[in-house]
Amino acid sequence: MSAAGTSAPSRLSRSRAVGRGGVLGGIVTLLLIWLVAYPNIFVLGDSVLEGGSFTLEFYQRFAESRSEREALWNSIWISAASVFFSGVIGIPLAFLFSRYEFPGRAILGGLVSLPVLLPPLVGVIAFLFLYGESGFLARIVQGLLGMERPPWRLTGPWAILLVHSYTMYVYFFLFVSAGLARLDRGYAEASAALGASRVSTFRRVTLPMLGPAIAGAALLVFMTSMGSFSAPYIFGGGFRVLTTQIYVSKLNGDLAIAAVETVILAAVSIAFLAGLQYYEEKQTFTGAGKGMLGGSERIRKGRRTTLTLSAAAWALTIFLLLPHAMVLLVSFVPEGTWTIELFPPEYSVRNYVSLFSESEMLTPIVNSLQMATIATFANVVLAFAAAYLIVRGKFKGRRLLGALIVLPWALPGTVLAMALATTFNQNQPLAGRFLLIGSFAILPLAYFIRNIPLVTRAAMTSFRQFDPSLEEASASLGAGWPTTMRRVALPLVLPGLAAGALLAFVTALGEFVASILLYTHRTRPISVAILSELRAFDFGGAAAYGVFLIALMAVVFLLGYGKVSNGPGV
Repeated sequence: MSAAGTSAPSRLSRSRAVGRGGVLGGIVTLLLIWLVAYPNIFVLGDSVLEGGSFTLEFYQRFAESRSEREALWNSIWISAASVFFSGVIGIPLAFLFSRYEFPGRAILGGLVSLPVLLPPLVGVIAFLFLYGESGFLARIVQGLLGMERPPWRLTGPWAILLVHSYTMYVYFFLFVSAGLARLDRGYAEASAALGASRVSTFRRVTLPMLGPAIAGAALLVFMTSMGSFSAPYIFGGGFRVLTTQIYVSKLNGDLAIAAVETVILAAVSIAFLAGLQYYEEKQTFTGAGKGMLGGSERIRKGRRTTLTLSAAAWALTIFLLLPHAMVLLVSFVPEGTWTIELFPPEYSVRNYVSLFSESEMLTPIVNSLQMATIATFANVVLAFAAAYLIVRGKFKGRRLLGALIVLPWALPGTVLAMALATTFNQNQPLAGRFLLIGSFAILPLAYFIRNIPLVTRAAMTSFRQFDPSLEEASASLGAGWPTTMRRVALPLVLPGLAAGALLAFVTALGEFVASILLYTHRTRPISVAILSELRAFDFGGAAAYGVFLIALMAVVFLLGYGKVSNGPGV
């Protein structure tokens, strides 16, 4: 009797939770269908409809155009090559800093990760200042050899690959470092005991176990490269890729071809994502165990070898951070003072004074802060609800909701921007279309959609890490569902939610690809302002914006890290 009496309320609370989950799940799913899937359907429609009739004429035009075919092929091989070269840099660095013990290892490992804080456009201008035909390194070579013209031009596919490799190797470095930390040392020891050489052990044991980590990094690099716009736009010259083709087609008013290009770019990206996920599902082995390279288990060499490793690590780190240093240096150079000299003849804080005193330069900063804040707040609200539904929910649409959460991550920024521009370019409320193009709201909306996977997956991880019995205990004590969510679930999920929010905020601050297609002069963000300064040959102003953006991102991370690491209640 007593047992039945106590179980009845528990069953009733669970049934109510299921009912609430179904209603909330339906609302969140419909919202994501409207914001994520619906706009892309319009783009697909524009690519196959002419005057209301179905046609494949636009796809035929794409297939018959040599420049379009070249752009598609260039996008694919540049992305594949970016994966290769990023891996060539990132994987050895991960082994160096994870496996070997030498002075300064921890500090240098953190410095090597700094490009992750570098917004795409800032990374591009960093290379421009250092390696461009008017850059510092070119000036040195030109002066030493007495050349009348710059020794090289930073343009074309190899320039794009150089920028991609520098800005994306961090994915391989971080993923492989994490993978090495989880590997069980026993597997390598067993291989050695059976007579296998170090090379054979690495090739047949260590490398296969790192497969998921390498595949994850490769996926990120490929997807990022396919959606890359900054590097091809500035360094491409006559080299065409799909992202720049979409931009040109839109500017020329050829919206049907722009829609076809957008659909094809999205299809390639989604296909690659599906292929990588299939590969990961096939990996049945695991290397997790005692930990292969934890702390004292790092390899210690003799003094001479240790000093050599330390010197090599310092040299590599300095080389990788030189572009950062050049952005900082150029930010102190007044406009028009550095022309043909090897070193800037004058330094001042004039660019920074203008940044915060002139309305024309301050407006992009205010815009970016406002739009990033709005987008991130919306991300946090949606992520908490969506993560709860996916991890704890019992409704039938969980898989659809999960797919909708991932979809923005699979779509390049140009695809997202074109989808929003196509859908929200007229006012038809009954059709779910509103006139947002040209308004302040369109950019926060783009940032919000873009960062949905980032914040939601972070929240999902936190939900999976705490026991659901805590929620049941709260309900058994008489707390309603809203109270349980506010007082139990939210504090426990907050560290992961905050981490995702921090990443979303800094990503929105530096976002460029969607911004360049959707902004107006009144709503221009920092990234577009940087491009405007470059076009006006005010490199100091562009660099000052870049330094401000990097510094702001670093401050956000440092302030947020304390909150996240201290956990709930802080």
